[in-house]
Amino acid sequence: MTVYRLSKKQFASDLTGEGARLFGGRWNHIHTGCLYTSASRALALLEFSVNVNRILAPKSLCIVTLEISEKNMLKLDIRDLPGNWQEVPAPGSTRDFGTGLLQEARYSVIAIPSVIVPDEYNYLLNPLHKDHAKLRITAVRELDYDGRIKAGPTGQK
Repeated sequence: MTVYRLSKKQFASDLTGEGARLFGGRWNHIHTGCLYTSASRALALLEFSVNVNRILAPKSLCIVTLEISEKNMLKLDIRDLPGNWQEVPAPGSTRDFGTGLLQEARYSVIAIPSVIVPDEYNYLLNPLHKDHAKLRITAVRELDYDGRIKAGPTGQK
């Protein structure tokens, strides 16, 4: 299965989950690593965009394409998630939920609905799982972040 993630150029080949470990995310607490990936390039861009300030968007981004195995995947449905899973900012319940699954290390991949487009999936790749070393990067392409994505409704900044 192919998944995608956006990354600063210097971290494009880093599959350790260190960024998420250092800063946390919707589905993980600080000190628990994971790689956030998406089912499509467009969803990866949307997820990145809602989580970055336009002013702070890195100039040197890459879209990373990875090939993952579905062998040890847990696919979650909205019914499986905490009731407040779509709140912004992300509630502690989602970090508790995801961190528990990641630390359990039973699954190499956790498929989870996107808050932005709930019918689409993001994929949490678990560096604690024994199969994590089997991940393969199949492509790394530079991406110029289009500032219009974060511009005001009339194109004004």
